[in-house]
Amino acid sequence: MRAWSKHPVIYEINTWVWLRELGLKYKKPVDLSTVPELEWDAIAAHGFDAVWFMGVWERSPAGINISIRNKGLLEDFKRALPDFSAEDNVGSPYCVRRYVVDQHLGGPTGLAAARKALAQRGIRLLLDFVPNHVAPDHPWVGTHPEYFVQGNADDARNDPASFIETGGKVFACGRDPFFPAWPDVLQLNAFQPGLRQAVIETVSEIAGQCDGIRCDMAMLMLNTIFERTWGARAGAKPTSDYWAMVIPAVKMKHREFKFIAEAYWDLEWELQQQGFDHCYDKKLYDRMEHGDAESVRLHLLADPSYQEGMVRFIENHDEPRAAASFPDGKGRAAAVAILTLTGAKLLHEGQFEGRRVRLPVFLGRRPAEVVDPDLAAFYQKLLKAVDRDIFRNGEWRLCERSGWPDNQSFLNILAWCWAKDNERFLVIINLGQDTSQARIQVPWDELRGKTWLLNEVLSDETYDRNGDEMRDAGLYVGLAPWQYHLFEVTAA
Repeated sequence: MRAWSKHPVIYEINTWVWLRELGLKYKKPVDLSTVPELEWDAIAAHGFDAVWFMGVWERSPAGINISIRNKGLLEDFKRALPDFSAEDNVGSPYCVRRYVVDQHLGGPTGLAAARKALAQRGIRLLLDFVPNHVAPDHPWVGTHPEYFVQGNADDARNDPASFIETGGKVFACGRDPFFPAWPDVLQLNAFQPGLRQAVIETVSEIAGQCDGIRCDMAMLMLNTIFERTWGARAGAKPTSDYWAMVIPAVKMKHREFKFIAEAYWDLEWELQQQGFDHCYDKKLYDRMEHGDAESVRLHLLADPSYQEGMVRFIENHDEPRAAASFPDGKGRAAAVAILTLTGAKLLHEGQFEGRRVRLPVFLGRRPAEVVDPDLAAFYQKLLKAVDRDIFRNGEWRLCERSGWPDNQSFLNILAWCWAKDNERFLVIINLGQDTSQARIQVPWDELRGKTWLLNEVLSDETYDRNGDEMRDAGLYVGLAPWQYHLFEVTAA
């Protein structure tokens, strides 16, 4: 297995749904131990560094019983799956009963077989970890009630949506401070010393089964956030932060194990400082979806080490499908952007085919949708183009661009470049709905005094340009709405 790339490409798969559809395709039950070799080869052909099997842990019967009575969830199930039936609700993968691979998916031996198949193709494996909460029927509820935030009989009586009585004790339901409690999970106490040690042991066991974890809502466990959310119920605030204890303890034995944070609220840098290798870049996603190119450029001016520690995406299981939220040519321009930026990149199964229905994570079945063959061909070509070491381990730099007093359309254009050894790539994107022109200052001094070939690897067109002009005055470009260039730059 090769070392982790500096800028890895990660592929998220909804494990339960994926295996179900493979079973239909091959007309026999398929679990993680019996996935046909052709399917592993198809994944490997895209050049991913890692696969994230979302939702492998044991689902909770108690959580299913709670969710099936929730009106809001049922409405969401029927939105995504008009012919929904109770059997389609297989339980939330974030309502974990035990950190043991669900037998429906092949159990621990099935996961080990899948990991081996991926490793044979040079692909690492990521799994989930949910630090904030567990299912109501998790073993800790009976054996270690002190691990949880607890309430009293008055809480259960006055606020039954936020507190559950079980086993003679009242437990707080899991929550984030800005939304109502999640009714199917119980809140763990990030300040409890015994819990922290138990988490280190649990994550260490997980680390023996995969190469990294995506930590759900990781910022909720920060001391400042947890204290603000739970106040006196949490007890005394520890001197050290949760992640500052957990991550180094796990990495002492598993040095290459990666921690990836689902993170919001501008807390990404703090989480990076506490040991996370990568954090979600939700701000970039929001700016690409709702903002303009200049807001994206300003975001990309952040410290390089911060940028390298981000996860870029235009789709995941929590967000709307990219085909629905990035219409027309905007989706392709956005895909070129995230796959050529510094940091990790996250892609989602179904994204390449143009799926438009966001599936609730509770469901084990999704609706049939028509594949967009043009989009699938685009992604195939793009993924092949960026499957190069320069995009995994090279040096990324943002390029300055300029316009003219009577033409400010350059503000729609983004540009950056990559360099590694003798390789050079230049990326230019019109992230706007108007035709735009700009001059791109390419920051390589070696350009001077030579003529350079710009090979557009996505369209196979080639241009020759003067190096002095590219370095100083700037390369002139004119791009139609949502048009992009991915140039390989070589000396003529």
